[in-house]
Amino acid sequence: MPMASHAQSETGSRLKAGWALTAAWQAKARSKPKPKTDWSAYAETYDLLLEYNPAYQELLREFESFLSEADAPRVIYDVGGGTGNYSQIATRRYPESSVYFIEPDRGMRLRAKEKLSAHDNVIFIDRPLQEVEPPVKADLVICAHALYTMPAPQDRLVELRNILRPGGLLFLVDVGRPLKVAEWRTYLLSHLMREFGVVKATKIFWKGREIASQNKAIFKAQMANLYWTHSGAEIASATKKAGFEIMSQKTAYRGYSDLLLCRAAS
Repeated sequence: MPMASHAQSETGSRLKAGWALTAAWQAKARSKPKPKTDWSAYAETYDLLLEYNPAYQELLREFESFLSEADAPRVIYDVGGGTGNYSQIATRRYPESSVYFIEPDRGMRLRAKEKLSAHDNVIFIDRPLQEVEPPVKADLVICAHALYTMPAPQDRLVELRNILRPGGLLFLVDVGRPLKVAEWRTYLLSHLMREFGVVKATKIFWKGREIASQNKAIFKAQMANLYWTHSGAEIASATKKAGFEIMSQKTAYRGYSDLLLCRAAS
């Protein structure tokens, strides 16, 4: 009997040690820093995309084309508006429209304020979409490369629908596939060398190194399921479920994004 008690005690000690080790591993996993994008750091060089990235320039042309075929909106919401490139196009085309610019990141928002300073009809909101109580319904909502970073994107799509009046329009473009930073680097460097030569291309690349750094952080967040990745079919299904009719859809941004033009169902 004493030997059996000793064996049981030893087994119990081993189990306790195993549980303690498992708990330590779990605590370490919980305390490990999650991948995080520094959007304010990104804001410092983000507009190099506007100047030198043909894929980004194509998105802005798509938006301009979309506006040219739409009725003039009285109220516009730019959700996750970043440095204000889409709002700049909208205010230039519709100077009488009211624009609610939703951007929780201070660095991005400050750059947008500089860019849109000539327009008195832009209201800046420094909170994430889920914390915003829309003061008025929108005729047009812009959400460009922002939804995938938001928590619970299906819920956010419902909120985008609730911002719009029935029949209002949504311009939605969203990164759905993991960002392959090395592939983007090759594409951009090749383009810059063709356009500007080796020396200037190298200078531009060095100036925009923060973009590559933050895109790596985005990729890590995508791989950790902190940012939403989706196929075209998946975002279409989520958009319809939220109460939108899809007027048109296609892949964009070199296959990494989905571009949907939608109408809020009645």
